[in-house]
Amino acid sequence: RQSKNSGKMSMTPLEGLIKEGTKHLSGTSEATIQSIDAVKKLAEMLRTSLGPKGMNKLVQNHLEKLFVTNDAATILKEIEIVHPAAKMVELAAHMQEQEVGDGTNLVIVLCGELLQNAEALLRKGVYVSDIINGFLLAEHKSYEVLEELIVHTLADIKNVEEVTKCIKSALASKQFGYEDMLASLIAKACVEVLPQNPNSFNVDNVRVAKILGGGVSDTTVIKGHVLARDAEGTIKHVQNAKIAVFASGLDISKTETKDTVLLKNATDLLNYSKSEEKKMEELVGQIAAAGTNVIVSGGAIGEMAMHFIERHKMMVVKTPSKFELRRICKSVGATPLARLGGPTPEEMGSAASVSVEELGSTKITIFRQDKDRSGISTIVVRAATPNTLDDIERAVDDGVNVFKGMIRDGRFVAGAGATEIELSRKLQAYGDATPGLAQYAIRKFGESFECIPRILAENSGGKVTEMLAGLYASHGKGNIYDGVDVTEGEIRDAREMGILDLLLTKQTGIRLATETAVTILRVDQIIMAKRAGGPKPPQQGPTDADD
Repeated sequence: RQSKNSGKMSMTPLEGLIKEGTKHLSGTSEATIQSIDAVKKLAEMLRTSLGPKGMNKLVQNHLEKLFVTNDAATILKEIEIVHPAAKMVELAAHMQEQEVGDGTNLVIVLCGELLQNAEALLRKGVYVSDIINGFLLAEHKSYEVLEELIVHTLADIKNVEEVTKCIKSALASKQFGYEDMLASLIAKACVEVLPQNPNSFNVDNVRVAKILGGGVSDTTVIKGHVLARDAEGTIKHVQNAKIAVFASGLDISKTETKDTVLLKNATDLLNYSKSEEKKMEELVGQIAAAGTNVIVSGGAIGEMAMHFIERHKMMVVKTPSKFELRRICKSVGATPLARLGGPTPEEMGSAASVSVEELGSTKITIFRQDKDRSGISTIVVRAATPNTLDDIERAVDDGVNVFKGMIRDGRFVAGAGATEIELSRKLQAYGDATPGLAQYAIRKFGESFECIPRILAENSGGKVTEMLAGLYASHGKGNIYDGVDVTEGEIRDAREMGILDLLLTKQTGIRLATETAVTILRVDQIIMAKRAGGPKPPQQGPTDADD
């Protein structure tokens, strides 16, 4: 048998089989309990960030960049978790972020609570297989109970007021105090870019432009695209814009080979660049003749080209990012051209206006649209510090993802911990009616849901024991939508408070938390290879975070 984990590797059945320095843990006392402890520590760290009154974490990553946020997905991404069991919970939270875009903290906290309750059963001598069986039975039962607790169904996805009401709760947990204002802006931005078939809605069509200065209340939504840079020439405003987009720069291409030019007199010197000028004037003339009055360039703009563009009174915008260029094309309906010359009517884009405006000390170029449906909608976020800007951006991202989830399934359950208390009651009653050892695991699964209202009460500074007892008593009388009012520190109907949680978020969160807990419980051996020295290999992926 291997002794308790120590710095040196003791004699194990794997001695001589695996590389020296490899860590090997086996059995319930070592592998399972240690994995549960790692997940519990992770859940304890993040539980204080749950809910509207959740605390922020100040994280400094390996690149010394500071993050001040209560967003669990961001915190997990920036801290480097090494324990394999905790890493699995991180992956589950990442999956929740990918699938729903909200509820990452729910997955981590619930998984930690499930494993803590499983540990209590293991110490009492209940077999792992019985615990897993009970957890899976309780998981399926919880979906049935959730279906009975639906309080609201979104009738019209194009109704801005109704959408605002539905996404407000998701934003309150990230930016408490600003949720009303942000919810209306996000709802307006999402509805503006909603295609004829709502199922093909793309979250990337709602952009965020972060402009330092002002306050959060100065945040606005613009129908169209916002580029955080100035125009190149002297023309800064164009109405009824006809836009040509060139992927390459606007300059005379250089020859591939080097050569020598012999100039014999002054006339030769004067005529030397005439043909080049003539060619450039001809190309710019073709662009202007097509009706273009705004040029977007993906590369450098030569001085000669700039001279002729100014002569034809055309506005020039330069963007070195190919991703930004792609978004401008989507916003105005243009085709990026690789050749230099006059665009065809099909290749040109249009906008109601293209103008340069100044916000704070930042000049921005706005491609405004007045059509009912715009290709891209931009939320211009204002705040006093870069960290606040980043946090508002994350809140906007969560709101847009909830809107996407509402398109898939527009059903909502009561928030404020009301649904969790009712799930806890129903599952504990279901456990009592189930024969065999699985009933203990079902009861513990139900008790795990208590953690959400308990944490909400803790973070709001309320009396936790009294509030939980009051919630159970209230639900026992039939008030199944009563939850925690974090502002007043009392029990109130979640429907009256307007706190609604997306059913899809709850279902996915419960599924991922249960699957992760069951996977960790099934592990009876952990084998960790010695970490390799030297620099880490660069991560392969998109060069642009928005891609």
